Amino acid sequence: MMDGEANALCGADYGQRSDERSNQRNGYRDRVFETRLGTVDLKIPKLREGSYLPSFLEPRRRWEQAFVSVVSEAYVRGVSTRKVDELVKAMGAQGMSKSEVSRLCATLDEDVAAFRGRQLDRAYPYVWLDAVYLKVRDGKHVVSKATLVAYAVSEFGEREVIGVEVADGEMEDAWRAFLGGLVARGLSGVQLVISDAHTGLRQGIRSVLNGVPWQRCTVHFMRNVLCRVPKAAQGFAAAALQSIFAQTSTDAARVALHKAVELLRAKYPAAATVVAEAEEDVLAYMSFPEKHWRQLHSTNPLERQNKEIRRRTDVIGIFPNAASALRLVTMLLVEQNDEWAVNKRYFSLESMELLKASAGPAVQALEAA
Repeated sequence: MMDGEANALCGADYGQRSDERSNQRNGYRDRVFETRLGTVDLKIPKLREGSYLPSFLEPRRRWEQAFVSVVSEAYVRGVSTRKVDELVKAMGAQGMSKSEVSRLCATLDEDVAAFRGRQLDRAYPYVWLDAVYLKVRDGKHVVSKATLVAYAVSEFGEREVIGVEVADGEMEDAWRAFLGGLVARGLSGVQLVISDAHTGLRQGIRSVLNGVPWQRCTVHFMRNVLCRVPKAAQGFAAAALQSIFAQTSTDAARVALHKAVELLRAKYPAAATVVAEAEEDVLAYMSFPEKHWRQLHSTNPLERQNKEIRRRTDVIGIFPNAASALRLVTMLLVEQNDEWAVNKRYFSLESMELLKASAGPAVQALEAA
């Protein structure tokens, strides 16, 4: 394959006389090719003018490149766990030097910076926020770091990953800085934010996206209520809660919610209080087009992607540093973003037109701010 590609660049086969020849071969250079099946020693043809790199040397998907960089960096730094050690050996990466690891990481970091810093040049009516925790080595200690992720649906009904960051946790200042960065990059037109009820997250939303309605994830909400009810009564409580979200109008849902509060209050006052206080937040999605309700009432669109992040990061176990964690997760999200770009829209253009027609004052307030 390398001979064929080099001959094509020269305009003639090796040793062949031809009027179409535009370059000549000039020996070989050795290079180690790391693969999942082990190490391959290559003799790459050299050219008298210019350079030649085999097309198959950069075929890896972005996530796979990031994965190689993580396990190699862990190995070079001598902090790899047994699991990572086995992966390194299986991939033949033990032959990678510190300089090779640094080169690979630098190349990937350029892609990471470009993706995370790109301008958000369209309106994003819906934004989902969540965090995934990863184990990262910090000096002599292993700590848990929060990977903050923002997904959104654009004004054209298309899904995008609009932000990712590794932070020490989900404190208000972390979310405030993260959301502030999104706004600085052009985030606008937000009409609804969907997330769980983490205190730091809610405060961050209120600080940066003040005036934008917040939808509390109904799945997390039900878990919060049921954990305050004895196991024997959870079936009864769950049925009462599910009836709220089975309604087809806001008024009917409010009636069902009030009934659920009354049913719970006699024996489970703590659960009833949670339901009563969450009325506005768990029903916020009903103010939007009904065709969007199924996707808006929870963070399930994130949970599926977060599950994939956990599945792929679990094989690492402990990341050698925060930069490697950010690199790997971002490359995974880049791949997901590319897939969404070529798939069908998340919401139809017709339903998005209904949303534009019903845009409230929150959008104007945010854009003015």
